[in-house]
Amino acid sequence: MRDKHHTILCVDDEGNILSALKRSLRKEKYKLLLASNGIDGLKVLSENEVQLVMSDQRMPGMDGTEFLSKVKERFPDAIRIIMTGYTDVDSITEAINQGNIYKFFLKPWNDQNLKLEIEKALEQYDLIQTNKRLHETVMEQNTKLREINENLENLVQERTMHLEVQNRALELSHAILESMPLPIIGVSAEGMIVLINREVQSLLSDGKRIELGKRLSGYFSDDVEAKFRQAMETNQVQSLKNYRLSDTAYHLNFVPLSDRYTGQGIILSLTPVSKV
Repeated sequence: MRDKHHTILCVDDEGNILSALKRSLRKEKYKLLLASNGIDGLKVLSENEVQLVMSDQRMPGMDGTEFLSKVKERFPDAIRIIMTGYTDVDSITEAINQGNIYKFFLKPWNDQNLKLEIEKALEQYDLIQTNKRLHETVMEQNTKLREINENLENLVQERTMHLEVQNRALELSHAILESMPLPIIGVSAEGMIVLINREVQSLLSDGKRIELGKRLSGYFSDDVEAKFRQAMETNQVQSLKNYRLSDTAYHLNFVPLSDRYTGQGIILSLTPVSKV
């Protein structure tokens, strides 16, 4: 893979070797950096982003294996290749086994083989970097997924608590309704009885008990039906005085539902006249 964004550092104490490498790679699209010793090589690496480091083995002061060992420690992503003669193969093999070196070139090299090996080394670099990015992406997505799951769990807990509060409030409202000393009837917008409390169960209309699911008009006269319709149409409380039911006179109040239940029905309360 030839890419002008790839940078190669060549380190050798012999100027003619660096010149030869420069000539061999001059037509390639790599950016080529040169250093004559390990110390200078490390300085170049600290100032540039380098994908491949090629170093001679026999250099004064810091040999190639020591230099590349330091490169691995400070710039672990860079692919490391050493150039050596036949007599150094055993020591180089040990360095390869320790992971400090990707592979080695024997001197003198064949230009075509050198270019091919460099291309393979940079492909290896790109593959490692791609895998690293994929790994980081997977880790990032896993972190986001954990956060989503945690938020979902919190949301479920909040909604569960909200439902529990609502259910408790509903139970309490039913208990309050059942405990009311007055007959209370809930009527839908269609005139259907959808709610009654305990006091209603003792009422008789023409000898019939008032039941859920039956129409209001089946138990009450036309004037009650008219007041119910008026309350629904005007969304205003309506009253009917001295309505007789089961030999008892009642004041009837038709209270329309409000807020999000506006237009969906009314609450009919029956207050015995004797208790007014």
